Amino acid sequence: MVRIYTRRGDTGETGLLYGGRVSKADPRCEAYGTLDEANAALGMARALSQDTRMKAALLQVQRELFTVGAELATAPADYDDLRRHFSVVTPDMVERLERIIDELDEVVQLPRSFVIPGASGASAALDLARTILRRAERRTVELKEAGLLANLEVLRYLNRLSDLVFMLARYEDRALPKELLTGEGTAPPSA
Repeated sequence: MVRIYTRRGDTGETGLLYGGRVSKADPRCEAYGTLDEANAALGMARALSQDTRMKAALLQVQRELFTVGAELATAPADYDDLRRHFSVVTPDMVERLERIIDELDEVVQLPRSFVIPGASGASAALDLARTILRRAERRTVELKEAGLLANLEVLRYLNRLSDLVFMLARYEDRALPKELLTGEGTAPPSA
């Protein structure tokens, strides 16, 4: 029987993908842990959405986030091993996200004011995922600045992905009245 616990992390350390133990507070753990949070929020959005196009786009992105996470969990000295055995983030992946954003831009009219998250369950989950992705991007910038990021396409991918997730949230709510999206025309509750 395979056990979920190993006891190896009981002292506050964890292993990187190609070996080596680091503190669970290591910036790499913070980056890929934040990515894991975003993936969970994207999964919630996928479960809440009724749109098949949305579900397919989210599932593909969720799978790609494992590639991103593997890059973040690999020390730069071991990057060639990662490339030999697994996929890595490529410019084509970033360009695919841009194409989807452009396609959505054709069918979604963006509000002229700030969007208040929560018009629907799926869009709320997407807006949550977007904010988590922005945090993952900031953590990844910290890795880059510390010399711990071998592939700068990871940053481009995360930046573009948060843009895509914003557009997917607006696409999810495209048929809702503007008042539900921006709160315009609604009065605060009286005391």
